[in-house]
Amino acid sequence: MAKERLSKITVEGADIHIIEFAEADFFSLTDIVKKYDDEQILYRWMRSRSTLEFLGVWEQVYNPDFNPTEFDRFRFESGLNTFSMSPKKWIEGTNAKGIISKSGRHGGGTYAHKDIALEFCSWINPVFRFYMIREFQRLKEDEAKLNSLEWDVKRIMAKASYPIHTEAVRQHLIPPKIVRTKLEGLYFANEADLLNVALFGMTAKDWKLQNPELKGNLRDHATHEQLLVLSLLQGLNAKLMEWGSDAQQRLELLNKAAIEWMEVVLNSGSLKELPGGQKKLT
Repeated sequence: MAKERLSKITVEGADIHIIEFAEADFFSLTDIVKKYDDEQILYRWMRSRSTLEFLGVWEQVYNPDFNPTEFDRFRFESGLNTFSMSPKKWIEGTNAKGIISKSGRHGGGTYAHKDIALEFCSWINPVFRFYMIREFQRLKEDEAKLNSLEWDVKRIMAKASYPIHTEAVRQHLIPPKIVRTKLEGLYFANEADLLNVALFGMTAKDWKLQNPELKGNLRDHATHEQLLVLSLLQGLNAKLMEWGSDAQQRLELLNKAAIEWMEVVLNSGSLKELPGGQKKLT
């Protein structure tokens, strides 16, 4: 399972933590309750029949493991004065996924999917909900900019080592009579695909056939980790050409190095927090 990523926004002076869990954003209900200094406010909201109806519909749409039988029982009992509801009771009774509990000193507490958290905010104070949405949108815009910048840095790194690779191809693979002619492009393409197969497990053409709807090439859609390893592979391939290794030998060595380096990079504490997907080569 991917590591949960913790973020924070400040809404009307209150710090609201957000975690990325199961590829969705969950807001801290615990932080929202602290904002209004009323420990019972969440329980009052959850015991409402209209709230239970909303939670039940959300779970039925997004959670295939939801327990509708227990939900119907809760909904029936919600009209009784003695009825009570809590996040723990809801989660354990219905196998809910929209509300979760997290432990830990930093970021622990009760969290809800953004749809549910914003519904809670609407019940408390529509104005607070408005500012919550605005700050959340700002957070996502900032994350998108950071993601783009960090991807560009990795792409530049891969491009920076490219001249070393191309010069090695010219010196050790291309016949002198066609150096710096249009024909040398075939050699560059072959070596680029050698690296593609070693790292991505497919050629540029194969990737395009599998992803006709995507723009660019497979390197444009690579993860940060893959681009970092690609820059290392280009330097290694240049040396292998200098040492006289043939294409098959280089492919085997490059693939082995790609697998080992991807393992190291994916397990590196300094890179785990980078936005963007991580893809483990096998």
